Amino acid sequence: MKPYDADLKDPYSAARSAWHTVSMDPAALCPCGSELPFGRCCLPLHLGERQAETAEQLMRSRYSAYAVNDLNYVWQTWHPTTRPPELTPATGLTWTGLEIVDTVDGLSGDDSGEVEFRAHYRQSQQNRRSGRSAPGVAGGTLHERSRFAVRARRWFYIDGELFG
Repeated sequence: MKPYDADLKDPYSAARSAWHTVSMDPAALCPCGSELPFGRCCLPLHLGERQAETAEQLMRSRYSAYAVNDLNYVWQTWHPTTRPPELTPATGLTWTGLEIVDTVDGLSGDDSGEVEFRAHYRQSQQNRRSGRSAPGVAGGTLHERSRFAVRARRWFYIDGELFG
């Protein structure tokens, strides 16, 4: 058994932990952009009811997890050798759309893959003195090429290269 496989015995045992703060209607369209209801698209992956079958599906489900603030899922799908000790929610950040730019490998049966994407967001402006939200919202895009690998028959996010 590889050292990180111990984490994989029950990777979703904490799926309903304090990090699991999903408040999205399962009938609403999934944030990943699939045009499917959240309850039939990414939510079953977040709850551990099924696994991502491709690198792109894992990438989309991780984006959805960020969008609904399910940091437990993000952490559990991050490879144990590269994930941070903990994740901190981004205050005032709203994810507004996902665009898949390119995929390389990452299909069912592959052992690795890459997904290039653009994730669009809005960031509330903060008053530097009071820390309160100020009028106005700034928009932005996170452009990344993510690397994924299969371990213990599951896809994991390894790391990513950010583009300016």
